[in-house]
Amino acid sequence: MAEQREEEMEELQKVKSEAAQIINGCPILPLLIVFDLDYTLWPFFCECYDEDDMPWLYPQARGILCALKDRGIEMAIASRSPASDVAKAFLAKLGIESMFVAQLECWTHKTEHFQRIHDRTGTQFDLMLFFDDENRNIEAITKMGVTCILVNRGLNLEALRQGLTNFSQKSLGMNGKD
Repeated sequence: MAEQREEEMEELQKVKSEAAQIINGCPILPLLIVFDLDYTLWPFFCECYDEDDMPWLYPQARGILCALKDRGIEMAIASRSPASDVAKAFLAKLGIESMFVAQLECWTHKTEHFQRIHDRTGTQFDLMLFFDDENRNIEAITKMGVTCILVNRGLNLEALRQGLTNFSQKSLGMNGKD
């Protein structure tokens, strides 16, 4: 058991280090990164579980979240889960709830979530990056000016690299037009 825990910690540090290299390699970083929960940070729908169950994250998610937090990049949650009580309990059980400056888990459209996140944080949409597993959410939020990344197998280092690269390129393109 102790050996397994040690291996998990080594893997966490490895992912965190790789994520830090990706983050440090980007010329421009978002002020706020927003994540969906179901099939983005964890591989299930919250409503299929109850608060007493023990949740788990995608393998690289925790290391990425830790690297972003260490770099001082603010993070938020935008989830349409109908089981917001379960989602909140899972964030607490995983010990990651304090990483997020805003947590919106309600059965409304993602555009409403982003408007509320903007109202709470004051962060402009074009300074945000969003990860989600549903194309309809990506399309809607992209129209608001947010850089969006569709994740197919949850948050991982490749999705982080793609998101930060796309954000930097979009930001540099905007700056070049001024």
